[in-house]
Amino acid sequence: MTIWVPPLSPQGPRYRALSEAIAAAIERGELVPGDRLPPQRRLADALGVTVGTVTRGYAEAERQGWLQARVGSGTYVCGSAAAAAFPIPGAEGSEGLIDLSLSLPPPHPLRAEALGRALNAIARQPRLLQAAVEYQAADGLLDQRHQLAEWLASLGMRLPAEELLITQGGQHGISLVLQTLLRPGERLAADALTYPGLIGAAQQSHLKVDGIVMDDQGMDVEALARLCARQPPRLVYVTPDQNNPTGIALDETRRRRLVALAREYDIWLLEDGVQYLPAEARGTPLYQLAPERTLFVFSTAKVLAGGLRIGILRAPERLRERLAAGLRAQSWMVPPLMIAAVCQWLASGDAETLLAWQCEELVARQALARQRLAGFEISGQPLGANLWLTLPYGMRSAALIDALERRGVRVTSAEPFCVGSASAPQAIRLCLSAAASRETLDQALQILLEMLDAPPLAPATL
Repeated sequence: MTIWVPPLSPQGPRYRALSEAIAAAIERGELVPGDRLPPQRRLADALGVTVGTVTRGYAEAERQGWLQARVGSGTYVCGSAAAAAFPIPGAEGSEGLIDLSLSLPPPHPLRAEALGRALNAIARQPRLLQAAVEYQAADGLLDQRHQLAEWLASLGMRLPAEELLITQGGQHGISLVLQTLLRPGERLAADALTYPGLIGAAQQSHLKVDGIVMDDQGMDVEALARLCARQPPRLVYVTPDQNNPTGIALDETRRRRLVALAREYDIWLLEDGVQYLPAEARGTPLYQLAPERTLFVFSTAKVLAGGLRIGILRAPERLRERLAAGLRAQSWMVPPLMIAAVCQWLASGDAETLLAWQCEELVARQALARQRLAGFEISGQPLGANLWLTLPYGMRSAALIDALERRGVRVTSAEPFCVGSASAPQAIRLCLSAAASRETLDQALQILLEMLDAPPLAPATL
């Protein structure tokens, strides 16, 4: 059986030549996301180098974001894990599935109806139609930013319009921040289990992500402090009100300690609030505790509609020009029609009606799931969209996920959320909000309970 054996440049250290060969092969399409690289000893024998040289070469390529090492599995070209774990809704083969793998807003006819009314309102206003076909400033029109700022204030997030930049969704806001503030090879820190979009954005920017251990009070900030004493990250990414996937909130004392560390070591803070919670369920925002170094990402995706791709990025004044320049370099501007549609939606009052219903619906779904899963180890916010289930001792998540899929239920393992090469815990994320109805959610929970009571066996290996 043949293995991939790259030609190595005779110039410079051999491990660096291997890292550069891996990067070149990926850029040429010779290696594609998901490909598994040869075991280190086999490649070392084929290249005529030491195993240590291959180990260092793989580590350097991983540091630059090209590879990902998975404990007990091997080293892979980045990009496949998240795509495989988060299939597109309605994709081929998903018919008949109760899909609880994606963190989506609860389905409601008002989402499409409200968008239709917003578009009709735009069609009746020549000024808005004209603006929708013209180039605009990269950071969005000031009157639209004022309208979005007023909406955020009604949700308990008081942010001046002058501090806001309109982005193409929350994911774009994250990528824009990383590409603007960090250079390839620099480090950022995040919870050991974190949003896969952050991991993917870091890989695309060739950044190294340090995973910080967590407990039931969120990120272990003292572990972060020890990292800072050795090698401070350039930025810390955090979802303080509900970690994705576990739903754990960052303790108030730790928020203040995190801010103190950021000031001591001159670290940027990237605060992600896209997973919406009502004001009474949120803690003190980092952008209030440290406005001079905190960037805050929000989006309409989890409250109005994900397809609109409208996000809001709050940044300190000294960064706004750099971020606007970065956005302009990427796409020039956010599509004006989408911004206008969101603003019309907000002005109509439909957003307020929809969000009130959504909060009530999520409370009911959380209560249903917690009642069904009483006795199991779970975490999540009572007003949140997700629930994290740690599996009973001895149960393997891969076997459970496969068995659930055969019964028509799709959930997500811990692996896509793992930072670096840390071993994934035996746990699954349940996106309670994604089910078509409470009745559908209850059906999925019943199937899950049957599996937990009679766990599937992991496949035997030789």
